[in-house]
Amino acid sequence: MVREQYKILRSAGLEQCACYCQAELQLTRHVTLESPALDVMTDLRRVQAVTIGPDATIPAANKAMQRNNVRSLLVADERRCILGIITSTDTLGEKPMHIVRERGVLHEDVLVRDIMTTRDYLEVLDIDDVRAAEVGHVVATLKWTGRQHALVAEKDPAGRQMIRGIFSATQISRQLGEAIQTTQIASTFAEIEAVIAH
Repeated sequence: MVREQYKILRSAGLEQCACYCQAELQLTRHVTLESPALDVMTDLRRVQAVTIGPDATIPAANKAMQRNNVRSLLVADERRCILGIITSTDTLGEKPMHIVRERGVLHEDVLVRDIMTTRDYLEVLDIDDVRAAEVGHVVATLKWTGRQHALVAEKDPAGRQMIRGIFSATQISRQLGEAIQTTQIASTFAEIEAVIAH
């Protein structure tokens, strides 16, 4: 039965210094190395992915990271296809200065595409493996690869690979309450497999 009359809700004036609510970050709760890996994954089904186009400038990428309080951006084209990833280490490190010296351009003219890690150099973790993993597995993986971030993928119903989540060493450190030191040991999982095979 549909009601025909509804009571009017009480309203009040907006206070002078009223703020707005933000999504509660569930990722800030404390974890241990034995906690489920999903507890430290940024789940892109719950949190909007922060992306940038390949032709954006480095200053624009830095502003996007600051505005969204993240340290990495997925680089995507207009069809939402992932072209790569760019991190604050990329934008604030030596890569932009190398391009400036090499091409004789201004720093503000260096583009995301010039310094991003391209899709060819990115590996992803499978969501099913992550569901069965603990935080310690993710920490070990980040340390072994020497990376600050790891992408997690799943297949959509059509079989297309989709980025489902992101692990961040910085976020995991916050939740663990201890620093995670990652050093560049190998740059791809293929290199790791090659080392293990020999």
